[in-house]
Amino acid sequence: MERLLIIGGSDAGISAALAARHQDGRREVMMVLADDYPNFSICGLPFYLGGEVADWRHLAHRTRDEIARTGITVRTGVRAEGIDASRRRVEVRSLDGRRESLSYGQLLIATGAESLRPPIAGIDQPGVFLLHSMEDGFAIAQYLQAVRPAAAVIIGAGYIGLELAEAFSRQKMAVTLIEQTEAVLPTIDPDLGRRLEGYLREQGVTVASGTRVEAIEGDSDGLLWVSGSGDFRVQGGIVVVVTGVRPATGLARTAGASLGMRGAIVVDRTMATGVPNIWAAGDCVETWHRLLARPAYLPLGTTAHKQGRVAGINAAGGHAVFAGSVGSQVVKVFDWAVSRTGLRDGEGREGGFNPLTVTLTVPDHKAYYPGSHALTVALTGDRETGLLLGAQMMGHWQGHGAKRIDIVATALYHRMKVAELTDLDLSYTPPFSSPWDPVQMAADAWVAESAKPSASLPV
Repeated sequence: MERLLIIGGSDAGISAALAARHQDGRREVMMVLADDYPNFSICGLPFYLGGEVADWRHLAHRTRDEIARTGITVRTGVRAEGIDASRRRVEVRSLDGRRESLSYGQLLIATGAESLRPPIAGIDQPGVFLLHSMEDGFAIAQYLQAVRPAAAVIIGAGYIGLELAEAFSRQKMAVTLIEQTEAVLPTIDPDLGRRLEGYLREQGVTVASGTRVEAIEGDSDGLLWVSGSGDFRVQGGIVVVVTGVRPATGLARTAGASLGMRGAIVVDRTMATGVPNIWAAGDCVETWHRLLARPAYLPLGTTAHKQGRVAGINAAGGHAVFAGSVGSQVVKVFDWAVSRTGLRDGEGREGGFNPLTVTLTVPDHKAYYPGSHALTVALTGDRETGLLLGAQMMGHWQGHGAKRIDIVATALYHRMKVAELTDLDLSYTPPFSSPWDPVQMAADAWVAESAKPSASLPV
């Protein structure tokens, strides 16, 4: 039986391996990865650094023994350096420098993404870190233990940057959060981002949005000075740069795979690369966007798991198709949860729609029941067809607002219209919701607003 060789052991890689073994229990499945941490939750690193996860070992979705019991062979500390697609061989090098050539019948590239390194002078000096791997997390944890800095500077206010702001605050550090765009969390609308900034400041975080970092300099006292546009200057004992990721596709290039959006590997919806017997999945590939009906780059763990499953089934002789992503995401920021799915106004216009977004703030459950919190729902639909396009939500993380985004994500999957949200039979009891769920209240508000004459159209 031919071997399925998988390069990478994170979300896509392990999902593919498990799916392939389920599809064909006789098939040899070998997974090789450059580090020593198969099937670990990289998403959990900020919670480990903040002390909420006491032991980094708890970040493992499965232990090595549990993986081995499935019949999957795992080789760690093995870096793939080249693919000879004509001979079906992968050249690898172990940590001790030993080189060998591994054969395959089918190959899956699941090399994920790598941290962006912005052009900041001084980014490579001691005390400055990136965060995208277990090794990155260990390096930061060891530095915090050894140096015990009083202040931290975080460059980049996306999901990881926001989670780190809370993590470092938990460690009793003064935190400065810097974002180049006009507001934190650029994946949501700026007005919501500015509201989130106000909340961060209430938690003691210094926020500098609209600021481009240009240099990091160390002084004789061991402090790091971060400077940027508009005479910006702040000091800290540690600096973490989390300005995004890019697909890790160097290995795919050696196989002759085509690259597309943002340099990600081009795949079809079976996760085939176009190079015979080679598949790819996860943060290194383009993602089929279900609403736009075209490729996008959406590096998300949930998407990687689904793509890996599809690739593993197909590589093992089955048939599966990736249904597509709508970009559903959520982040916890102190006691708030911020989520989004689908398209915002600008993305909708680029996709050929005529978007309208209506924002509504209501209690997340019946106000008379103790513990209710404000929940903001920004609902986006197409003016011309009424088609639901997306939503953004912001509220208390224990107020059931974060997972309400999944109502909209499910509706997007089925290409529902905004008005149809009010027909959904959603559960209700005063501690959890209202007879009309906040999502349905927002849908009602959207329908009413969409019925008004558009300022861009003749009345």
